[in-house]
Amino acid sequence: MDSKTIAPCRMDIAAVDAIRQERLDWRFKSAPSALWGSTLAEATAARPQLFRDGFVGPMVVLESAALEHNLATFASWCAAHGVALAPHGKTTMAPQLFARQIEHGAIGITAANAGQSRVYRAFGVSRILLANQLVDPAGLRWLAGELDRDPGFDFTCWVDSVAGVRLMTETLTAAGARRPVEVLLELGAAGGRTGVRDHATALAVAEAVRDSPALRLAGVGGYEGALAHDSSAESLRTVESYIDDLRALAISLADKGFFEPGQRIIATAGGSAFFDRVAAGLAGGWPEGLNVLPVLRSGAYLTHDDGFYRGISPLGAAPRTEGAPLRSALRAWAQVSSKPAPELALLTLGRRDASFDQGLPEPQWHRPADGATTELTGHSVTALNDQHAFLALPAGSPVQVGDWVGLGLSHPCTVFDKWSLIPVVDERENVVDFIRTYF
Repeated sequence: MDSKTIAPCRMDIAAVDAIRQERLDWRFKSAPSALWGSTLAEATAARPQLFRDGFVGPMVVLESAALEHNLATFASWCAAHGVALAPHGKTTMAPQLFARQIEHGAIGITAANAGQSRVYRAFGVSRILLANQLVDPAGLRWLAGELDRDPGFDFTCWVDSVAGVRLMTETLTAAGARRPVEVLLELGAAGGRTGVRDHATALAVAEAVRDSPALRLAGVGGYEGALAHDSSAESLRTVESYIDDLRALAISLADKGFFEPGQRIIATAGGSAFFDRVAAGLAGGWPEGLNVLPVLRSGAYLTHDDGFYRGISPLGAAPRTEGAPLRSALRAWAQVSSKPAPELALLTLGRRDASFDQGLPEPQWHRPADGATTELTGHSVTALNDQHAFLALPAGSPVQVGDWVGLGLSHPCTVFDKWSLIPVVDERENVVDFIRTYF
C-alpha cells in the first residue's frame, strides 16, 4: 500500500531548530574549546575543519554525502517495494535526523520504550510506533495524558499476553483515558524475544483486546531479526517462514472479525538485516477487501556501517536486491598515542567511544600529523579497553605516534549513545552541521 494513504507524520520544527541554539562547552567531548560559548548554529556557520581547528580526539563524525545517499536510497527502495517506513529512532535518538527521515517520507518514528517516546513527543513527533509492550503504570499514565492533550497524536504499541492487556486496561481506565490506545498483536517464535508463540494464545489476546474499553486492535507486528543472524539460505528461509506466519495471523484475525469493516490493518516487521524478505511477504497479495498497511521499522539504514550491516543488509556490500548499496556514514578518528613495539600501536579510542558488540572498529584511513589522508590497508584492531584500541601493525606500516587513524564502525545503535554531539562533515572534513542526541 502506498504510504500516501496515511496522513503524513509531523514534527515541531521550531523545537528541532532550537537545538542549534544550544551553546558548546565542556560537556561535548570532542568540541574545540575555541568554540565554547558559540551556539551550534554559530559554530556551523564558522565551518571549522576537523583536523585544523582544535577538535579533540577521539572523534566520531557523520559524513554528509553518505548520509544523503542513504536517506534517498532507502526512501526510493521503500517506494519501489510498496512498503511504508517508520524507522526505529533508538538507533540515533537524534530529532534532527528524525526530521530528515520524515522529509524523505517516513510515516512515523519507532520507539522501544516510554522514555524514548517522551523524547519524541518533546519534539512533536505526531506518530509513534512503540515496538514493545507498554505495561509500566507511569508510562501508561503519561501516554493517556498525551493522547488526550493532542488529538493529532497517533500512537501504537504491542501486546502479547492477556495479563498485559489487563494491566494496560486497568491503568488507562484509572487514569481516565478518553482515547483508546491502538495495539498490535505481536507474533513471536521459538528462540525469539517477545510475542505470542501459538495461535491459541494469539486468539486469547485478541479477544482480551476486543473486550477492553481502553484498547483497540490495529494489526499485527513482530521482529524477524532475533531469529537469524546471517544471510545464509537457512537463515533467509527462517525469516520468510516467520513473515508467512505473521501474514497468516493478520488474515486469521480479519476472518474472525477482530477488525472493523474497512479498517486499515497495520502489518509491521523489519529490522535492518532482512527488510527485503519482509517487503516480499507483506507488501502485496492480500485477500480482496483487506486494507493492509505494510510498515518497515528499519533504523540502521540511515548510517549503515562498516561491519555487521555491511555484510548482512539487503543493500550491503553484496546487495541481495536491486538498487544502489547503502554507504557507511559513520567514521571514528583516533590518534596514535603510543607505539610500544614495532607490531603494535595504541589509539586514543575505546569502549567508551565506539561500538564493539557486533565487531571491532576497522582501520581504513591514515593521516600523518602534517600530511594528507590516505587509505590504510593491512591493519586491524585486535582489542578495545575502556579508552584504548590495540592496533596491529604489519611490516612497513606508516603509522607513527601522533598520527590519526580513521576507523569504520559496526552496529551504529551502540555508537550514537556514546556521543551527545556529533559533527557532520563534508568530503574535505569541514563541519557542516552538528547532530545532538538524547539518550
